Amino acid sequence: MPTSPSEPGISWDEASAAHAEPSPDALGLAQALIRCASVTPAEAGALSLLQGRLEELGFRCWRLPFESPGAAPVDNLYARIGQGRPHFCFAGHTDVVPPGDCASWSVDPFGAVIRGGKLYGRGAVDMKTAIACFVAAAHRFLEERGGEWQGSISVLLTGDEEGPAVNGTRRVLDWLRARSDLPDDCLVGEPTNPAALGEMIKIGRRGSLNGVLTVRGRQGHAAYPDLADNPIPRLVRMLLALAETPIDGGTDHFEPSRLTLTTVDVGNPATNVIPESATAGFNVRFNDSQTAASVRGWIERHCHAVGGAFDLVTESSGEAFLSPPGDLTRIVADAVTSVTGRTPVLGTSGGTSDARFIKDVCRVCEFGMVGATAHQVDEHVAVADVAGLTAIYAAVLDRYFAVGR
Repeated sequence: MPTSPSEPGISWDEASAAHAEPSPDALGLAQALIRCASVTPAEAGALSLLQGRLEELGFRCWRLPFESPGAAPVDNLYARIGQGRPHFCFAGHTDVVPPGDCASWSVDPFGAVIRGGKLYGRGAVDMKTAIACFVAAAHRFLEERGGEWQGSISVLLTGDEEGPAVNGTRRVLDWLRARSDLPDDCLVGEPTNPAALGEMIKIGRRGSLNGVLTVRGRQGHAAYPDLADNPIPRLVRMLLALAETPIDGGTDHFEPSRLTLTTVDVGNPATNVIPESATAGFNVRFNDSQTAASVRGWIERHCHAVGGAFDLVTESSGEAFLSPPGDLTRIVADAVTSVTGRTPVLGTSGGTSDARFIKDVCRVCEFGMVGATAHQVDEHVAVADVAGLTAIYAAVLDRYFAVGR
């Protein structure tokens, strides 16, 4: 398979990209996908475009629209080629976050402009370019192997990852489970690299819990504080305890859990009135030594230690998880090193992803583009990294389906 052989320590950049097989299909497909304004949950033609490309490669495709009460209907795409085991799946999402004020962009956020060696557009990083790179890599693999390989390759794409994640990957996995078609291994194409292609493979994610703490008191005149019960000092003491007390010391693969205050609101327009209540919001990113329930218990204990009446509302978008290093991570790491010369770190940083659902059914890890500009104005990827990521994904497929591995 043509890749970019690199000596250890040599960085993947535009100079080394010149030695890689060009990937015009990946770049062109990435541009076409970015031009689909698929802000969650809109499909905007992105899945239809990919369905057409995958069917041209011989994949059988299923469009899987799901809906449920209280959540928007979501279109999903599942495609598979080959028979039997091993079954390798690439998973991702075509939905993107809103571009915000388009006037703040230097380019049309859905124009897929290439300028100065960079591809600009909403979804370039997160994560339409990675999808295009995998489709191009699968094309390359199938052309080179012909029928001389055993197993299956599938692609699972949702339009619900950036939203509530109710009618997307979880529903597709239920559908696959009912068909006895779950994969053995899955690579999720989320952006994982902090600054340069090849730096990090994600093998887990922290859990996330949002909370709203309301301390209740008794309203009164500011001139007679003894006749009122001011909730603000108690809220401040609670927040200091929560913000300054370590939750834990971290684990082998995770940094310490951390609570971040996001808002404090009294909502009091009068300067001479002690308010009846005071509220604060926060987010906790927690490691695999915790659960959402244990974090809530930790918060409650600190609040009770201060004393007084309070209400606590919490909601978790996902538990922490770790997919232990093994054959899949070794294959991906070897592929990354063969192309970039870098030895990737196995990390667990960042926000949540749909890998939190996939880890319940198979081995999973994540590798994709450099994530520095994800969700930002002028989101972009280096054009050189499009060739690099395509070569890495092709190397993953070669190694995964190698005879006798």
